[in-house]
Amino acid sequence: MRVLVTGANGQLGNEMRRQSTLHRQHQYFFTDVAELDICDKEAVDAFVKDNAIEVIVNCAAYTAVDKAEDNVELCDKLNHIAPCYLAEAAQKQGAYLIQISTDYVFDGTAHKPYTEEDETCPNSVYGKTKASCEHDIMQLCARTMIIRTAWLYSIFGNNFVKTMVKLGREREQLGVVFDQIGTPTFAADLAAAIYTAINKGIVPGIYHFSNEGVCSWYDFTLAIHRLAGITTCDVRPLHTDEYPAKAPRPHYSVLDKTKIKQTYGIRIPHWEVSLEKCLEQLRMKNEELAMRHWRFDDKR
Repeated sequence: MRVLVTGANGQLGNEMRRQSTLHRQHQYFFTDVAELDICDKEAVDAFVKDNAIEVIVNCAAYTAVDKAEDNVELCDKLNHIAPCYLAEAAQKQGAYLIQISTDYVFDGTAHKPYTEEDETCPNSVYGKTKASCEHDIMQLCARTMIIRTAWLYSIFGNNFVKTMVKLGREREQLGVVFDQIGTPTFAADLAAAIYTAINKGIVPGIYHFSNEGVCSWYDFTLAIHRLAGITTCDVRPLHTDEYPAKAPRPHYSVLDKTKIKQTYGIRIPHWEVSLEKCLEQLRMKNEELAMRHWRFDDKR
């Protein structure tokens, strides 16, 4: 398969690139805005046609949730309009589109895990642009697979796990929200699920993917510090209204993963198991970087 991965410099895009070495039967085109501006319809059409793309995995998105409240047009352009261009190009080419979506398409007022059949009801600009995207691309491309995920983190870029490790080592005390419940998602696990879908045969439709289990941001932080060996930071629980944010957050955004597990025969790790793997990979990455700096300094 000839696979185009957009947003390749982001968390998930980098994981897709990293794991591509395990799936050498495919030919890959990893692009970010420098190689392909997905907001340029003509450029998208030409790239997909000229390279005979068979699968598009769109990892590009505007994810600054609070900033989106003041940048509605830009957020909609990246999260809604651009994926529509990809969907139209995929339809013309007879290709599949895998679009990454979010738990923010729900308002978070439920008390049981959200299924793919639950009606979307976003209450933030970010969530609304993602919900609009879902609706429109399904109409534009018959071979569309939408994967909603939540609380994404990885060894790449900036994310909650890296921030909590940094703050935990710098501060004696930290306050973290305890009344927002969901499930973290290790980007490596999501990337592996995407490759499974590509390899086994993409079945169009909407799917949910996050790691197994449930926690609050407070619980997540405690686990991060414990597994990272941070013992000097006192983490205290905060109510949401004690940590003001421009965009409203879902108070409960647990996703039901039954459909993707049954369709593709996958097992999803518990969030703590994957968190431990991520922290170990970060440790190894940091050691490798330190060794490179040491070699450079030694040569000087």
